Amino acid sequence: MVKHIVLFKIKDEVAFETKQNIMTTFRNGIMALPTIISCIRNINVGFNINADEKWDICLDSTFDTLEDVRYYSAHPAHIAVAGELKPYLEGRSCVDFNV
Repeated sequence: MVKHIVLFKIKDEVAFETKQNIMTTFRNGIMALPTIISCIRNINVGFNINADEKWDICLDSTFDTLEDVRYYSAHPAHIAVAGELKPYLEGRSCVDFNV
C-alpha cells in the first residue's frame, strides 16, 4: 500500500470567507473522486486548525501502488478538481511512502 499525502497553502491575500469556500469546494471535489477513480482505496481532506502552522489543507490518501497514485494524479477528474484550487495556491508539498 502507498500513502499519498499532499499539503496545500492558500495565498495569504485570499480573504477568509473566500478561502473557506475554496477549501470546502476542493474537499467536496476530492471526496467525490472515489466514485470516478476506482484505484483510490481511501481519501480524506482536512483543514488545519493550528494557526501556528503554515499549511492550510492536508489531503491524505491510500493506493495499492505508486502506479495507481500516478494514474489518479493524471486522471482528468482529479486534474479538474486540482485545477480549481491551483490559482489560489502559494505552496504545495507532497510525499508518497509505503505502508
